[in-house]
Amino acid sequence: MKHHILILNGPNLNLLGQREPDQYGDISLDTLEQKLRAEFSDVELSFYQSNHEGDLVDRLHEGHRSGLSGIVFNPGAYTHTSVALRDAVKAIATPVIEVHLSNIYSREPFRHFSYLAPVCVGQISGLGMAGYSLAVRWLKSHD
Repeated sequence: MKHHILILNGPNLNLLGQREPDQYGDISLDTLEQKLRAEFSDVELSFYQSNHEGDLVDRLHEGHRSGLSGIVFNPGAYTHTSVALRDAVKAIATPVIEVHLSNIYSREPFRHFSYLAPVCVGQISGLGMAGYSLAVRWLKSHD
């Protein structure tokens, strides 16, 4: 069975490569997509980014209904604020891995807390773009 994994990105991640490159790197979201597609040609990857919380909730629900193998989710700043996203992840059976480019625990104190981490199967923080690859690799190996 071919795996189908959603790479879901939250607010401001459309500005990757431009916004605070010292913190988030200089690779764009499009380049990340190209790299992941090349690395995981054996996986059906879907990509979605939104700056709107409700759109992200809808994508989580749709991913569950469509039978995705898993979701790699960088919720951006919603990590620290969104009970709605936490509830959406908790409500679905699809495994979700929370990913952050920067180490949220070495940044401002308000970033040290994640509403989503307790309801995700795991969290990867601070490994840059490699975090996405590690999450896809894990989801591929844990059916």
